[in-house]
Amino acid sequence: MAYGRGQASPVWRTSLTCNGGACIKVAASGQAILIADSKQSEGPILSYSHTEWREFVSGIKNGDFDDLIS
Repeated sequence: MAYGRGQASPVWRTSLTCNGGACIKVAASGQAILIADSKQSEGPILSYSHTEWREFVSGIKNGDFDDLIS
C-alpha cells in the first residue's frame, strides 16, 4: 500500500507487551485497519474493514484461535 503526496502515513501501534522483536503492528487508515509485521518495514500490509477487524478481535477474546499456538 503506497502513500502519496498529501496522504498521511499510518500511525502504527504494537502491543504494550511487544519487546521490539516479533510483533504485529496495526494502524487505522480511513475506513480500514492495517496489519503488518514489525520486522518488515517495506510490507506487505494487509487491509481489513472495521467490521472484519471487530469480528477478528471478538474471536481472539473468545479464544477461537487459541489452538493455533502451543
